[in-house]
Amino acid sequence: MPGIDLEKLLTRVSKPARYLGTEWNAVHKDWEENPVRMAFIYPDLYEVGMSHLGLAILYGAVNERPGMLMERAFAPGPDLEVLLRENRIPLFSLESRRPLTAFDVLGFTLQYEMSYTTILNILDLAGIPLLAGERTAGHPLVIGGGPGVANPEPVAPFFDAFLLGDGEEALPELLAVLGRLKKEGIINDRHRVLKVLAGMPGFYVPSLYDVKYNNDGTVAAVVPREEGVPGRVVKRVIQDLDAAFFPTRPVVPFLEVIHDRIMLEVMRGCTHGCRFCQAGAIYRPVRERDLSILLRQAEELVRHTGHEEISLTSLSTADYSRVEELARFLATAYAGQGVSVSLPSLRVDAFSVRLAEAVQQVRKSTLTFAPEAGSQRLRDVINKGVDEEDIMAATGEAFRAGWQAVKLYFMLGLPEEREEDLLGIVELARRILDQGRRLAPGGKPTITVSVSSFVPKPWTAFQWEPQDRVEVIKEKQQLLRTRLKGPGLRFNWHEAEVSFIEAVLSRGDRRLSRAIVAAWRRGARLEGWTEYFNYSLWEEAFRDTGLDPAFYAYRRRRDDEIFPWDHLDFGVTKEFLMRERRRAREGLVTVDCRSGRCTGCGVCPGLGVDLILKGGSRDGAL
Repeated sequence: MPGIDLEKLLTRVSKPARYLGTEWNAVHKDWEENPVRMAFIYPDLYEVGMSHLGLAILYGAVNERPGMLMERAFAPGPDLEVLLRENRIPLFSLESRRPLTAFDVLGFTLQYEMSYTTILNILDLAGIPLLAGERTAGHPLVIGGGPGVANPEPVAPFFDAFLLGDGEEALPELLAVLGRLKKEGIINDRHRVLKVLAGMPGFYVPSLYDVKYNNDGTVAAVVPREEGVPGRVVKRVIQDLDAAFFPTRPVVPFLEVIHDRIMLEVMRGCTHGCRFCQAGAIYRPVRERDLSILLRQAEELVRHTGHEEISLTSLSTADYSRVEELARFLATAYAGQGVSVSLPSLRVDAFSVRLAEAVQQVRKSTLTFAPEAGSQRLRDVINKGVDEEDIMAATGEAFRAGWQAVKLYFMLGLPEEREEDLLGIVELARRILDQGRRLAPGGKPTITVSVSSFVPKPWTAFQWEPQDRVEVIKEKQQLLRTRLKGPGLRFNWHEAEVSFIEAVLSRGDRRLSRAIVAAWRRGARLEGWTEYFNYSLWEEAFRDTGLDPAFYAYRRRRDDEIFPWDHLDFGVTKEFLMRERRRAREGLVTVDCRSGRCTGCGVCPGLGVDLILKGGSRDGAL
């Protein structure tokens, strides 16, 4: 094999199967016959990255095309990292075990702000300069995509380019262009290549933009540095999912991963309009897949993977217009093969529970709902679109159907939150527990209340709002902890300091890149894992760089403030988000545009796309 010989090294790590690259359906294309080469890098451990549907989609979309190849790489576990550094072995791809510097493009997915230090660690392990401006003609292009690109500015100095939006069509287009530039002999002219990328729809090249600041530290403008560079970069959108590539031969891992199952994407986008939800804004509009195509894809996936579960994947699967027909057919068709069907996202209504009951007749696992807030007033503020009657009906249906365990997700620190909203979480949990004792078989239900901290995100109606201070969040967690005690009640919470750093990075600007580097140099990495997160490293990093994290997390933005991401365009207009912010303060609910009434978010006319629904109704009896 032309790559690095790691056989002896891998016998010294705890999970060598993470690094073999010989899994079922892994693609090994001839290096010489495919002159444009890309490594897709998920900046976390293999078990997390191999659960990511986006990786499977892009891996297949590139590798099905002649002349180009894609291989995979992940963050090494701490044990392998030590060995790589001790032996001066650069980080490598799985399929060919070539060093990452051998590739033309390194593509990172930005799924979560807490992965940013891991991105730097991967670049360092690969022997690639952290700053894009320090890379030369011999270095790969480093490109980012995923939800973090909604505001990539804190990591902009580390990336040559970002891809906004859907990648199934855009990424092969990029590699085809790079192939042409290779043939023309200008691929080593890095600036010229970046100018070409900046002219492609959906690609943002941060080095071609200047950021200007006001005296108070806020952003004054983000402007192109050269002619021909667009002043505003518009995201890419797959208009018709039926015509888009979808992998039916995904890689099947040797070891257990976070989501060890078939992922069947039924639709993309969500228009419920929860005012804290970034995904619901940046993935608009809703586009559904045709039922016949989903049935064919499911049949091929079962045949090619051997998985024993089909997960119907989307932001809100129960809203797929033919979900009942699809779920019932799949459950019946594959029951004899020992393949079950699951719905990872449930609406808080009785329909969703009856649907789950229809497809999970054998094993009753925990059923999860997300009321998000403890009072109807606050649920209206966030535009959740459910009331207590819906919640009680859904949980009651679950207990009657045989579920013993229910998990409830809530958020602390939401705008307009009051103490009675927190106490409402306790009251609601106890009401559901009492209901379960009456209805659940055996009368011994378990109610788990999990709370996360509100993080103001770009492209949401709450992007102007401050986050609660860490000490305030901890007080609220303690209030709930003391009251959610007793038989049948469990309480989980997220570390407040993690949410604070997430908020800092979520709405940050390019100056924060210095703090990310400082935190990494002090040892920060793999920070999505509780055992690896160390808040003190970030405190020291901010102190070292003279940056005030409170400026980013705790400050309410002015109505007319220019945001670091205002030069990017995900379709939803700032005017619409401001209008939704006002409606939140007034406690007014905005209806889902799938009901037939346009909410005026700007996506469809701005991006030249429309809602794509495939018929059917959710209202039929189950």
